[in-house]
Amino acid sequence: MGRIDGKNVIVTGGARGMGAAFTRRLVAEGAHVVITDVLVDEGVTLAAELGDAATFLPLDVTDESAWNDVIAYTEQVFGPVSGLVNNAGIVHVDPIEKLSEADFRKVIDVNQVGVFLGMKAVLGSMRRAGGGSIVNISSIGGIIAFSNILGYTASKWAVRGMTKTAAQEFAADDIRVNSVHPGVVATEMTADSTRSQGMSGNQPMRRAGRPEELANLVLFLISDESSFSTGSEFVADGGYTSL
Repeated sequence: MGRIDGKNVIVTGGARGMGAAFTRRLVAEGAHVVITDVLVDEGVTLAAELGDAATFLPLDVTDESAWNDVIAYTEQVFGPVSGLVNNAGIVHVDPIEKLSEADFRKVIDVNQVGVFLGMKAVLGSMRRAGGGSIVNISSIGGIIAFSNILGYTASKWAVRGMTKTAAQEFAADDIRVNSVHPGVVATEMTADSTRSQGMSGNQPMRRAGRPEELANLVLFLISDESSFSTGSEFVADGGYTSL
């Protein structure tokens, strides 16, 4: 038996990088997963690789009506939603004096508003499921600050606080909400980043994390093994924030 047999999980930004690792790990442990992303080709390919336990649906996380469509689709194909991984995110690099309002708002819309819309949309379905677990992917940028990524830092701090508020509101329905705070993880987003390479070289564990390592943490939080954890931050950063 898998650790999450019978759970129906939505993963945003699930087509590649950490999201794809989350999807593979959840399916391997018995879940049905709806992969959502704006990367259609990658999402379709991953769903085909994983077989009947996974399906793909395009989703712009800033579109509330599209979120409602995803919930309806998940219930039709697999049943009520018992897990949500809010993973979709973007970053824009610029010092504050050069950062445009449009670029700042775009990051906030995806990273922060998208998480709000996901938590709001899934609530009714999780009630029908008898409870569930929401995992919001923040960052160590939601615990400490970094220069030149104001929108990203602001959004990831916001996700941390939103997680705590939702945990308080949803607990009566047996719905847990936790945030995950990765450090540098080896994905397409960080592959060409000199800053990311420098960060991992200066932390106690002198390497980038692997997507599979974060997937193990997400699996734990989606599973009933974390049944007394809600409103909490789970940090996986090779010791970076210990310095």
